[in-house]
Amino acid sequence: MLLIFDCDGVLVDSEPLACQVDADVLGALGLPYTAEEITRQFVGKSMKDMIARIEADHACTLPADLTERINRTLFARFETDLKPIAGVRDAILALPYPRCVASSSVPERIALSLRVTGLADLFENVFSATMVTRGKPAPDLFLLAAERMGAKREDCIVIEDSPAGVQAAIAAGMPVIGFTGGGHCGPGHAESLRQAGAPVVIEQMTDLSGAVQALA
Repeated sequence: MLLIFDCDGVLVDSEPLACQVDADVLGALGLPYTAEEITRQFVGKSMKDMIARIEADHACTLPADLTERINRTLFARFETDLKPIAGVRDAILALPYPRCVASSSVPERIALSLRVTGLADLFENVFSATMVTRGKPAPDLFLLAAERMGAKREDCIVIEDSPAGVQAAIAAGMPVIGFTGGGHCGPGHAESLRQAGAPVVIEQMTDLSGAVQALA
């Protein structure tokens, strides 16, 4: 059994910080997104896909260095403000299975997130959406992780906090656990994950072991 963890919103409580930074940077460019709108439309998706969607919706071309601008601001916030999801380290150590990270974020952001929150030592293998052509909700990233880790898709369990991530796991033919313990998960988030296809949804990492055993 291979456990595939998303990073943002599953391992680290980064989405409230990231969505606010995205909204601030886009607002400075004359695109008035709120953090709540960013959360609703883009959580779980790659920066490349977010930019493409915004450009299509607004018939505009965003600055070539937009990703750099966002990451520069966000990484500084992560250094001072980023926290791990409550109980995640103990929950992971309680499970006797190989594990990896498969995230829509760029490798630099994933590495920073894990370092700042003291989780880096738990994961030798980290996979980013930059390694595949199509990001979530396409299955490519999870299929890559399984291939590189030498696991069959049916022997993987994905832990995801976003509908796009759940859809990606389902498309990959992998069982998935939805997680709603991140700071960005408001009322109705659990139902969104269920509608996306998650058969099991948990709110606390103390429930992870039981959820994994239910799907294993």
